[in-house]
Amino acid sequence: MTATPGKPTMVDVARHAGVSLKTVSRVVNQEPHVSAALRQRVRASISALGFRRNEAASRLARGATMLTLGLIMENISNEFYSRLAKAVEAAAAEHEALVVFGSYEERPERERMLVESMYARGVDSLIIVPSPADHSWLAGHPGLEAVFVDRLPPGLDGADVVALDDVRGGLIATEHLLARGHRRIALISDDDGLSSVHDRATGYRTALGAALDESLVVRGVFDPWRVSREVERLLGLPSPPTAFFAANNRAAIGILQALRERPERPAYVGFDDFALADVFDPGVTVVRYDVDRLARGAVDLLLDRSGAGRRVKIPVELVARGSGEIPPP
Repeated sequence: MTATPGKPTMVDVARHAGVSLKTVSRVVNQEPHVSAALRQRVRASISALGFRRNEAASRLARGATMLTLGLIMENISNEFYSRLAKAVEAAAAEHEALVVFGSYEERPERERMLVESMYARGVDSLIIVPSPADHSWLAGHPGLEAVFVDRLPPGLDGADVVALDDVRGGLIATEHLLARGHRRIALISDDDGLSSVHDRATGYRTALGAALDESLVVRGVFDPWRVSREVERLLGLPSPPTAFFAANNRAAIGILQALRERPERPAYVGFDDFALADVFDPGVTVVRYDVDRLARGAVDLLLDRSGAGRRVKIPVELVARGSGEIPPP
């Protein structure tokens, strides 16, 4: 049996599975008194039809308030986070849900304060870009539903996470530079206590293999001006790098700043696309991904209470614009 035209409803699911509407409702709302066989049949029909419960409408039907989701990020001034916020808001709107935002500005204690403040105000469904601090304290909030985006939360086993394929991103960026003849490739990265940073570095190291030179690895730089200083330092070495892999958009911008008035023309590849990346001469070669898909994956996991410890991996791709194609001198 095929899905009916338009957005599938629970009636469509019941018809497809050959069960009563009440049975579908019990499965969707995770109520007891449904056999394992019936539950499996209903879930198969839900998957086949692409049915998605309107969580907001469900809450209103139970006499609850309008569903409000919380989004807690590192720093909304960073283009990645502003794009993520916009995409989460759009994905939540499909469920008639509201979104409130909070930015902890690289301070783990503020992250915890934001979580507990939202929770105390009835916002118990959160999407969190976690800091590198321990998150085991979240286990003390049994009514809190959380999905983590971009990174794994340290100290919290069994968390739902939507992340990029960071290992592959670091791998394809470095392999791209190697294919152009570069062998001395520097890595400019953020805090390697973050799973995303660690995984991008893992891809970089895997691609280089025995050619890896640890003196060309820079960790823990957050701001473009600090990146610029590190790039200048590396280019001043007796045997400088001929190429760079920037593990985030801020690092790529720092490389651009460092190279403005220098005679060298090293190649570089960034991770994260950013505005005007294709306007520079040469354009900035980047590893990019679909932010909308990242946000939708997080919202869908948050509103689907059917499991725990789920992992969604968002694919990445390399976009060549010129900076990553410069040959070594």
